[in-house]
Amino acid sequence: MIASFGFGVLVLTFLVSLYGIGAAVYGVRSGKAAWVESARHAQQLTFPLVSLAAGALVYLLVTGHYEVSFVYSVTSNAMPLYLKITSWWGGQAGSLTFWIWLLSAFTTAVTLRRWERDREFLPWVIVVSLVTVAFFLALVIFFENPFNRFWATPTGEVEAFFQPANSVPIFPSDGRGLNPLLRHPGMIIHPPMLYLGFVSFVIPFAFAIAALVTGRTDDRWIRLTRRWTLVAWLFLSLGLVLGGRWAYDVLGWGGYWGWDPVEIAAFMPWLSGTAFLHSVMIQEKRGLFKRWNMVLIILTYCLVIFGTFLTRSGVLSSVHAFAQSAIGPMFFGFIGVMFILSLALLLYRWTDLEAEGHMHSLLSRESLFLFNNLLFMGILVVCFSGVIFPLVSELLTGQKVTVGPPFYERATAPLFVGLLFLMGVAPLSAWGHSTIRTLGRALWKPALVSVVVLGLVLLAGVRSFGALLGFWLVAFTASVTLYEYGRAVLARARRTGENLWMAFWNLAGRNRRRYGGYTIHLGIVLMAIGIIGIEIFQQETQGTLKAGDSIQLAGYTVTYRKLDEFDAPDGRNVARAVVDVSRGGRYLGELHPRRDYYYASQQPMTIPGVRSTLEDDLYVLLVDWRPISAEGATFKVFHNPLVNWVWIGGIWLIFGTLVAAWPDRDPEVEQARTVGRERLARQTA
Repeated sequence: MIASFGFGVLVLTFLVSLYGIGAAVYGVRSGKAAWVESARHAQQLTFPLVSLAAGALVYLLVTGHYEVSFVYSVTSNAMPLYLKITSWWGGQAGSLTFWIWLLSAFTTAVTLRRWERDREFLPWVIVVSLVTVAFFLALVIFFENPFNRFWATPTGEVEAFFQPANSVPIFPSDGRGLNPLLRHPGMIIHPPMLYLGFVSFVIPFAFAIAALVTGRTDDRWIRLTRRWTLVAWLFLSLGLVLGGRWAYDVLGWGGYWGWDPVEIAAFMPWLSGTAFLHSVMIQEKRGLFKRWNMVLIILTYCLVIFGTFLTRSGVLSSVHAFAQSAIGPMFFGFIGVMFILSLALLLYRWTDLEAEGHMHSLLSRESLFLFNNLLFMGILVVCFSGVIFPLVSELLTGQKVTVGPPFYERATAPLFVGLLFLMGVAPLSAWGHSTIRTLGRALWKPALVSVVVLGLVLLAGVRSFGALLGFWLVAFTASVTLYEYGRAVLARARRTGENLWMAFWNLAGRNRRRYGGYTIHLGIVLMAIGIIGIEIFQQETQGTLKAGDSIQLAGYTVTYRKLDEFDAPDGRNVARAVVDVSRGGRYLGELHPRRDYYYASQQPMTIPGVRSTLEDDLYVLLVDWRPISAEGATFKVFHNPLVNWVWIGGIWLIFGTLVAAWPDRDPEVEQARTVGRERLARQTA
């Protein structure tokens, strides 16, 4: 009954979406505002409807209705309540339903704003939003129905929503349970953050298409969607950081980023979205890059759908990807249609999108922002080619040739170096015109600080060229950012008489976008410190030890004491080793690397023992063992210098994004309030 209700609501939502698309188009073509308003109400109805279907699915998950195939595949009696709820996005059909729920929430929210000034945008924003909602609903209804049930037929078991002929329902007593890799707290939060980032980018895309259709070639659509874009970027960034943390804690290979195809699928829209966030500032300030910004937001939207396609079509081998599915061609077709239609609209308005100004200096801020965009696009091209190459090779030769991390690292390293350098130079360049002399006068002090830091790094014994270059760039960019902020704070303090703290606070409050951007840059710098540390200085070793034996790495001594093996109440077998860690003869504590084996899913999970400081991580894995601990156990040990700065920088980056996205007071609203107060004062005088 509950499953039938949930499926019925999804079908109803699909029909409402189709009606909204038709009503919006008819309303704008006929000039009948009532039809557009009806389409708006249809859009607003999608979220409560999908919420009812989502509630039905969560109820089935929590109450253990294992006759529903999705519930059986992701839950079990031994799972705690919170995991049963979060298993909603732990499988193919459920994750698509979760995506629709978030998408309907965002597209509904955008229709609740006041549209008096932008009435011509409304019908086309509705059309783009509802087309996207309807596409994902079609996938769930016709291909990946989360409410399918088990039926026993004369020829075997089948999964279907409607009862096949000559069949009886099956009611399993327990489910298979959630994939052990998905039970980590990071993985519980990581998919929702990525999905929020993905669906948020639908909003600026919808406004961009509305601007193209209506011929509004000014920057109004950018101003309307600025905060939506920042929110999308915030969630996508948070999702990538959490995914890295999950990989570091669970996958057991000693790193946080392995250039996995699905990791890259989420990284690509982040790259184009970041380029878009930078270049829209140039359009607002100088009237440039109008065409380029349209290209970027169209590309970001298509990459969002493409990333979802790669994850859910089964065409890629990945620890993140779902199983083989029939929805791949549907995704591919939808991406192609939306890209072609968007490109056709862009070409139709090409002459109307001509820039209002020109770049006159190679070193001006707008020129440096353009170089910044080109570097982001270069990294995107490398990532896209690496992901697509296995598919192309399989299509042409019948063999899937994978592309490994060395390809990505060698191809992208110079591009990342260029981005880090531009982060330091661009904030001190001038709008319109800049020269080497003016830039030199602005940069010499931060450059001197960076040279001093480089000297200290050399004195510390670092001789790797890559590390020296990386640490110099980190010092240079951080010095420029802090110098620019500090100079502005001192100037304000002298001008207003405020103390430094108040000057700092008020300066950031009056220009949150600029100084939030500086904070984001500092977060990137901190992450770069951790990346340099683990990528260049990581060490590893492996050995089989008997009780009392030791293994050494990077000055650490790891001594194997014992191993316990036992069954846990939640349906897993645990093999837990105890190792002592010392350094320079000083005892530092014990670690407990373990291997968990889940009986229901018949899957193991390796949990490292980690000693973590700001200086480094000692990361110990239990690889193999004998039934009796005295016979020996095999350990793999990693030394990961500075890796925790990756997570610190990620937190700082999120904080900076919140600062940049925090709502400013609307100047028009403030002006209206001022006029109202003055009028009231005259009346009461």
